[in-house]
Amino acid sequence: MTPPVSDTALTPLARLETPLRTNGFAFVPAGDMEQLLAQYGLCGWASFAASWNRLGLDRYMADGGRYRRRRHATFAIDTGGIQRKKHQPHYQSRDYNELNGGIERWFRAMEPEIGTHPALLAILRLMHRIVTDMSDPAHLPDVWHTEVHQFRIEALDNAPGQPTPEGLHRDGVDWVMVVMIRRENVMSGETTIHDLQRSPVGGFMLDQPLDTAVVNDNRVYHGVTAVRPLDPARPAYRDVLVVTFRHQ
Repeated sequence: MTPPVSDTALTPLARLETPLRTNGFAFVPAGDMEQLLAQYGLCGWASFAASWNRLGLDRYMADGGRYRRRRHATFAIDTGGIQRKKHQPHYQSRDYNELNGGIERWFRAMEPEIGTHPALLAILRLMHRIVTDMSDPAHLPDVWHTEVHQFRIEALDNAPGQPTPEGLHRDGVDWVMVVMIRRENVMSGETTIHDLQRSPVGGFMLDQPLDTAVVNDNRVYHGVTAVRPLDPARPAYRDVLVVTFRHQ
């Protein structure tokens, strides 16, 4: 009998795609993610991450919270390349977001230089490779509608930050990638994964910059626990990039 192939013998891409295909989700540690993104032109991470200091307040929080800052952009992605679309609202039906869905939400646009930043383009190219590999060739779209969200969740001693205020959810897309940018003076923020019957099937912490989660939104729910400051006297926040792909 042929012995099973160990995780360490697989390539970083295979270590990502194997659990994604089997379980509907994958955790990608920062080291693997950096290797993968290097193949697609990753550079300038410091300037990319610094742009999270220039986000706008999310004024659409139905819970009244003022703990979330964000920017947003949309792209059309196919085998020919990546094209940024005209700025447009983000919309989710209340079937997928009971808290904030059902309305068009206009967020501050991603800055032009970040929309063409080598780090972002590397992430988009890698995600396109992943979703192409994961998709049935007979149903592969000519063009993917891609949305990119920069999030900062701020935490105070008396007001925890909620990365997913809608709770356990699906996004109403096909694929989701969440890339850790930075954790500053926060505790908790664990990602939890549940199957379609809402039974827990996995969990992990995005802790280091470039730690990444990829989920098949048609197969699993995901959520993130609240973040709290380690030292209430200092700023506390959790920065992530969220990328979604769906059939256009």
